[in-house]
Amino acid sequence: MKKTFHLSVVLILMLSILAACGSGNSKGNTSASNDNDAAETVAKAEPAKKVELKVFLTLPQFKDQFDQYFEQFKAKELKEKNIEVIIKLETPNADQAKQILQTRLASNDAPDVFAIHANDIPTYYNAGYLTDLSDQPAVSKLFDSVKQTVTYDGKVPVLPLESLAWGYLYNKKIFSDNGLTPPQTLDEMKKVVEALKSKNIPAFELAFQEAWVPQLMTALSLGGIVNSEHPDWVDKMNKGEASYADVADIFNIIDLIMSNGTAKPFEAGSAAGAADFANGKAAMWVQGPWMADSIQKTNPDMEFGVAPLPVSNDPSGTMINLSASTSLAVSPDSDHKDVALDLLNYMLDDTDSSALFEKLKFNPISSVHTYKSFPWIDEAMSYVSEGKAYQDLKLPNGVTDEQAKQLQSYYSKTVTKDQFIKTMDNTWVKAIQVTAK
Repeated sequence: MKKTFHLSVVLILMLSILAACGSGNSKGNTSASNDNDAAETVAKAEPAKKVELKVFLTLPQFKDQFDQYFEQFKAKELKEKNIEVIIKLETPNADQAKQILQTRLASNDAPDVFAIHANDIPTYYNAGYLTDLSDQPAVSKLFDSVKQTVTYDGKVPVLPLESLAWGYLYNKKIFSDNGLTPPQTLDEMKKVVEALKSKNIPAFELAFQEAWVPQLMTALSLGGIVNSEHPDWVDKMNKGEASYADVADIFNIIDLIMSNGTAKPFEAGSAAGAADFANGKAAMWVQGPWMADSIQKTNPDMEFGVAPLPVSNDPSGTMINLSASTSLAVSPDSDHKDVALDLLNYMLDDTDSSALFEKLKFNPISSVHTYKSFPWIDEAMSYVSEGKAYQDLKLPNGVTDEQAKQLQSYYSKTVTKDQFIKTMDNTWVKAIQVTAK
C-alpha cells in the first residue's frame, strides 16, 4: 500500500515538472515567434525610393505658391507610394524662359516636367518633345472648351494651367470717378484718353523693360484686326501670300497707347508696372488678369476690370482674347516618367487643386475647381457670352518674340513702321522654312 502511494506521488511530481517545463518552453517559443514577426516587419519596411524631378515653370511670380503645393505632392507620394521626391524647381524670367528651355531640349537636358505656351504645342510636338497625355486622369477632368485649346493632331500633349479670357485692365474707380465706361471703338478710346488727359491722369501704364509686356499690344491688336477684317491672314502668311502691311492698322491703337502712357517705360518691368497700376498711376494697362495676384498684393482693395481693346471704328473688332497659355508637358525621355505623371495629375487633384488655382487667381478649368470666379473673370466672360471673343492667334515659332523686340525699338524710335513690317515678314518666312525642315 505504501509502495503504491509513493509511486503515485513520484508520478504526480514528474508530470508536474514536465508540465512546468512544457509551459516554460511554450512561453519561450511565443517570445521567439514574436521576435521573428518583428524582424519580418522591419524587413518589409523598406526605405523610401528617392526620385529627383526637374521642373521648369515660366511663372516666377508664383514660385512660393508652387513650392508649397509641391510639398503637398511630396508628402502624398511618400505616404501612398513610399517615394521620396526631390523637386528641383526652375522659374526663369518670361523673356528668357523660352530660349533656355529650347536650348535644354536641343542638348538632351530636358526637364522632367516643363511649361510651354499652348500656342507652341505644334513646334514642340512635331520635334518629339511632348508626351501624349490623352489617357491621363487630369485630362479627363478638363472642361471640354479648355481641352479643345490644347488638342493637337487628335491628342492632348499638355495640361493647361491658365485658361484665359483677357483684354486690357482698367481701374474701375478712375473710370467711375470720371464718368467713363470701357470704349467699344477706336474713336471712343481717343475720347477716353482725352478726358483722362484733361485731369492729368496718364491713360496707360507702360512697363516695357521686359519685351513680352509691350508685345501684348500686338497680340490684342492683331487678334482684333485679323478676326474682324482678315480672317485668312495667318493662312496666307504661312503660304507667303500676305504681309504685315495688310494689317498695318494695328498701329492705330498701338500709337495711341504709346503716346498716352506713363513716363520712362524702360525703367519699369511687370512687377513695377503692377505696383504702379495698383496705386492708380494710370487708368489702363494692356496686361492680362494673370497679374491679378501681383496687383492685389500691392493694393488688396483695388477694383479693376477686363475689357476688349478697340482696334478700329468697327465694334465687331473689339473682342476678348480666349486662349490657354501656361501649360505643363512631360518629357518622353524622363528617367522618372511615372513620378512626373503623378505630379502632372496632382495639378488637378480632386481635393487640393481648387485651393491652388484660387491662390493663383487662375480661371477654373475643371469640375474639381469649386471656388467662386473673380469679378474680372466674370466681366471678361460676359463679352464671351455675347460672342465678342476670338481664339488666340497661333503664330509660327519665334514670331511673337521678334514682335516683342521690334515693339520696344518702335517705341524708342530706332525702328520705323515700315522696318517693323519688313522685319516681321522676313521673320515669318524664316520660321516657316525652319518648320518645314
